Parts: sequence; C-alpha cells; structure tokens
Amino acid sequence: MPQYTTSQAIGDTQSRNRNSQVELKEDSMFRKLLATPNDWTLTILRLILGAIFFAHGAQKALGWFGGYGFSATMGFFTNMMHIPAVFGFLAICAEFLGGIGLILGALGRIAAFGIACNMLVAVLMVHHQFGLFMNWTGQQKGEGFEYHLLVLAIAAVLMIRGSGAASVDRALAGQSE
Repeated sequence: MPQYTTSQAIGDTQSRNRNSQVELKEDSMFRKLLATPNDWTLTILRLILGAIFFAHGAQKALGWFGGYGFSATMGFFTNMMHIPAVFGFLAICAEFLGGIGLILGALGRIAAFGIACNMLVAVLMVHHQFGLFMNWTGQQKGEGFEYHLLVLAIAAVLMIRGSGAASVDRALAGQSE
C-alpha cells in the first residue's frame, strides 16, 4: 500500500472533490435539458409535430410515403440546392430522428431545435421569395412560409418548455405526478 504525505492526501481529496463537482454539474445540466412539466398541451404539440416530421424525414431517409430516399435527396440537396453534404445529412437527420425523438419525448428540446433550424433554412433559402401564403390555388410559383412560421412557433414552445407529459425526458429526469 503506497504511503501518502498529508499534502498528497489533501491534493487527492481536492481532485476527487473537483471531479465530483464536475459530474454533479454535468448531471444538473442534463436534468435541466430533460426537465419538463406534466403538461398534456405540450404532449399534443410534441406528438403532432413529431408525426409530421417523422413522415417528412422518412420520405427523405427511407423513400417512404412517396419520397425519393436518402441518395436522391442528398443529390438534390448537394447538386441542385448547393447545400454542403454535411448540412444535407444533418437536415435529413433532424427531420427523421427529430420526428422520432418528438414522438417519444426523448431529447425533445434538441429534436425541436433541429427541426426549427431546418424550417429557418427553408424559409431563408427557398420560401421567403413566395411571400407569406401557401399556394392554395396554384397561382404562385412556389409555397409561402406560413407553414414554416407555425412549425417555428411550435418548436420554440417545445424548446422552452420541454416535452411535456408522457415523455421519456420526464421519466429520465425523475419527475413524477
């Protein structure tokens, strides 16, 4: 068994205390990320947004629901839209995995943030030029950004308040009621 001087023992104790404080701080930050009220309104918003974006993401990632699949979507993003491949990949992940995350209420704030980023980029790169309104009558050359504003508002609520009732986040944060 090694012999310690008093100063070595004090130093080791201080080091362990610092490590414990870092672990507690990291745990506290993670719990804050997951913390959410037992609010069924948030659950409704989360489930609807999650289902919509799971479907859109599945079109892009898997070719489901009439989508073109991963390769064709990446080709469109990189060749036609001139989006760097890493950002195209992240956009597909944000929709597909973000949709799943919202449905489960798992890392809901992060999922909502990813979807909000997608919508903001879609408005700035494509939809702003067509104005506010969607192309209900077929008279415009493209779709406006009113849908995107609604998604941004819902995502903002979920980023601020969390996943709500019946969520993995709530269970992992150790919240009950």
